[in-house]
Amino acid sequence: MKRHHIYMAGLLVAASSLLGSCSDDYMSDLNTDPTKASTIDPNAQLTTAELQTYGDLGMVEIYRNYFYAFSQQLMGSWNTTNYGGRHTIDNNEMARLWTSLYPNAIKNVVDAKDRTDGDAALQNINAALRVYRVYLLSIITDTYGDAPYRDAGEGYNKGITTPRYDTQQEIYTDFFTQLDSAANQFSASGDKITGDVIYNGDIMKWKKLANSLRLRYAMRISDVDPDKARQEFEKALKADGGVIADASDNALIKYMAIAFSFGAESYTDYRGNALSKLLFGNDPANNPSYICSTLFNRLRDTHDPRTFIITRCYYDGLMSATSPDNRVDLTDEMLSKNIAFAPRDPGAFSWEPWPTGYTSDILTEMAKTNTAVTAAVAREVEPKLANEFLRGDNPGVVMTSAEVKFLLAEAKLKGWNVDGTVADLYQKGVREAMDFLSDSYGCTRISDADFTSYMAANGIGHTNEQAKEAINTQAWILHFTNPAECWANVRRSGYPRMKSPADYGFAQFVTGGTEIPVRLCYPILESSYNKSGYDEALQRMGGSDDWHTHVWWDVK
Repeated sequence: MKRHHIYMAGLLVAASSLLGSCSDDYMSDLNTDPTKASTIDPNAQLTTAELQTYGDLGMVEIYRNYFYAFSQQLMGSWNTTNYGGRHTIDNNEMARLWTSLYPNAIKNVVDAKDRTDGDAALQNINAALRVYRVYLLSIITDTYGDAPYRDAGEGYNKGITTPRYDTQQEIYTDFFTQLDSAANQFSASGDKITGDVIYNGDIMKWKKLANSLRLRYAMRISDVDPDKARQEFEKALKADGGVIADASDNALIKYMAIAFSFGAESYTDYRGNALSKLLFGNDPANNPSYICSTLFNRLRDTHDPRTFIITRCYYDGLMSATSPDNRVDLTDEMLSKNIAFAPRDPGAFSWEPWPTGYTSDILTEMAKTNTAVTAAVAREVEPKLANEFLRGDNPGVVMTSAEVKFLLAEAKLKGWNVDGTVADLYQKGVREAMDFLSDSYGCTRISDADFTSYMAANGIGHTNEQAKEAINTQAWILHFTNPAECWANVRRSGYPRMKSPADYGFAQFVTGGTEIPVRLCYPILESSYNKSGYDEALQRMGGSDDWHTHVWWDVK
């Protein structure tokens, strides 16, 4: 069977709809598969696209392998250090977003959008599909740069098998047009959106998401096209419906508590949060999510009350293979004994250097009655991701009120027409970022006293650059569970400033250049499947698909 290019893949429909020219009833019946529906509910297609965003185990591997390492939030596990931590170029790993989103989520939203365009009876689902199409394609372009946009997903509907790679500037310009139009299209008297696992069909919240995404994308282009950025940001603030204002407006994908496994079926079951599953680890006892020293030291050195909410030290010798149950938490004991924590530096595996360890009273006592505990010396002094972030029913983060506050704070800093002061918006953003952990992950709520103490020592600064650094460093912490947005905003803002793994003594292991990469390379098969589009995109980058070539909006 001929292998089709990913953009040709339209949704499967009944053979009768493809062979509509056959007038003979017998031939029509013969060519119809009774097990296939002749139409697909666009609401179901939206559901599938939403769930795939964090539910596709094969796709979100790219976050653990590259994004978390480039943002220096995780380091030490084999996947994170081997690929992103040591700047290892692997075309198959870099291609995961491209080869998963285009033929699945993007194909679904494009097909459903095309079939509902101009249908007054389906105007709300059409508007939601348009918003989500923009969001998904923003992940693509922010990761790779120029990419198929206007023609993406139109292989079946329009016969476009070699779509042009639109420039990122063209893509972003259309983002604003689409989001503005879609937000205005939502109608209280229109159709009910069903199967929506973000807002349960609440069109007023969808309007807020569309307007808030406009804020995000306006800030993204603020260094390369400041006039356009300001214009779009201020227009979005004044748009009907407003923006995400508090936690009740957060755009979070709802997932189910699916038992963790890494069998073949888990790669096609989108109902659980696959990113949480990966952070739990393929081999949990040996491959947990170790915290990078860049993140841990920032939290610990600033006395951030989130330090030991996000990170903990565990003895994992008794942990279940399918859940983080039975982990032995050593964090409080280490704090009481003043034991030094050993987060992994950029470029380091978990054993580099091998932890010194300490005599654990907890393990000593357990060893008296549990033969599975074979040593009283705890070498688990490397902070790991806390259990609360390893659950299958954790939300998939699209956008939060805390992010909006940080965007507003930076816009005010730039002198744009925004209500409030920079300091006040910044403080509200930090408070909402902390509350997000307790509201969405079941973490202990940070007290007002602890928050006040932290803010007194970690204010907005005295200069504009200090304020920009403070705002975007807080956004970096907030976006821990939104890795695509985290890496994009780090590149756009330049904060927090990060050192290369070469600066930590790992230069001899870094094969893809010592500078931290600023984009991912296109799938190599694009040079065959879509040579014209691929070659045009490479020409605009100077002829080379280099992951050190900055995308259009990244002028740092």
